[in-house]
Amino acid sequence: MNIRKQNNYLSNLKDFYILWSTQSLSQLGSAITGFALTLWLYEKTGSALSTAALTICTYAPYVLMSIFAGAISDKFDKKRTMLICDALAALSTVAVFVLYRSGSLRVWHLYLINMISGLMNTVQQPASEVAYMKIIPKEYYQKTGGLQSLSRSLISIGNPVIAAALYGLAGLDAAIAVDLLSFGIAFVSLAFFVKVPKDEDEQQNEGSILKLAKEGLAYLRQNPLILNVILFMSGVNLISSAYNAALPALIIPNPRGGNEVLGIVTSCSGIAMVFGSLIATFMKKPKDRVRVIYLSMLFSLGTENFILAFSRSPVVWCFAQILGWIFVPVMSTNQNVIMKTSIPENLQGRVYACRNTLQFFTIPVGLLLGGFMVDHICEPFMADYVYGPFMAGQTGGSFFSAQTAAFFRTLFGSGKGSGAALMMFILGITGTLYCLIFGSRLRKYHYND
Repeated sequence: MNIRKQNNYLSNLKDFYILWSTQSLSQLGSAITGFALTLWLYEKTGSALSTAALTICTYAPYVLMSIFAGAISDKFDKKRTMLICDALAALSTVAVFVLYRSGSLRVWHLYLINMISGLMNTVQQPASEVAYMKIIPKEYYQKTGGLQSLSRSLISIGNPVIAAALYGLAGLDAAIAVDLLSFGIAFVSLAFFVKVPKDEDEQQNEGSILKLAKEGLAYLRQNPLILNVILFMSGVNLISSAYNAALPALIIPNPRGGNEVLGIVTSCSGIAMVFGSLIATFMKKPKDRVRVIYLSMLFSLGTENFILAFSRSPVVWCFAQILGWIFVPVMSTNQNVIMKTSIPENLQGRVYACRNTLQFFTIPVGLLLGGFMVDHICEPFMADYVYGPFMAGQTGGSFFSAQTAAFFRTLFGSGKGSGAALMMFILGITGTLYCLIFGSRLRKYHYND
């Protein structure tokens, strides 16, 4: 009996396992290239804002095009849409490779190419979400959601370490070669070995792209539980993306840091998410999924930023990453279950795309804000009014006494990187207050599927 159940389980999820494993491999390749490009760009500019702008260009299409991309996804065949978008994104990676090998690669090239790649991902992502739902039986949503979180976690572990190693040993072109190889495997697997059921509702989704997009927004307005969870997560993403902009500026210039240490510290977030994914996969169905989402983010934002702000040890940095990321898969799995079990199938593409716009538009804003704050406010502030005058035996400019400057230096260190530590402290306060305030609004909603 157990063997029969196991066989049925594997048979029901065969297409999922093929799609999940090969797409995860391709995402790992893309992440390796992205991290290697960040290292290359920081070497060229030494600016937190310029490296953050690289990610901003990737997420900008989410802000501008996601709502319409979801309508496109609902209107056309999901598998074909995924294949076309993946192929065009791979061509943008080839363009980076050619420019780099010819010695012509410039910063603005990366910004433009990342915008093109981001646009393809914007269209591909809602099609992918619906494709997964079409090949996964409803009773496996939580388990497969945990596995998807697990793969994202493993990517977070592997990509910074692999990227730093490849970049250090063989340069940017080695990272790109791995990316293109993983893309080829995923493309062939999706094209020939995964069967995604045809959309029976395509003929029902007639009308303009604008009309279909409005239907997605209308659904969210009529479902305040889903809308408020999305809005809560948009604020979390604002704070988290500002953190992502500040992290390289904290670790790379530190005497105990550098590119390799940044890779190790970043990979610790993936290690944490592996354990978090296992928790999400095997945990019992919670009594209230909304409460799980809120408490998970309160713990994450209320621990990691403070620890990073006050520490200058790689071991403590790794510990902070683990605390900050271990419950992220639990949050994302519960949010996905809420959406998958609530949204009618014929609306899923456009509603997911509206989610992408509302929940992720704050990521480029946070990256821009975080990079600007580090480069133009926090680092100059620490240099001009704290460690510079104090180290010279003077008072802390017109702002601080020598004692106050010494206190700031004790908290956040001195030299380049101390401003990023100050930024982490600001983000810790902001994140904790945000979760406490917005959490009171979420408490009136309950979801138990």
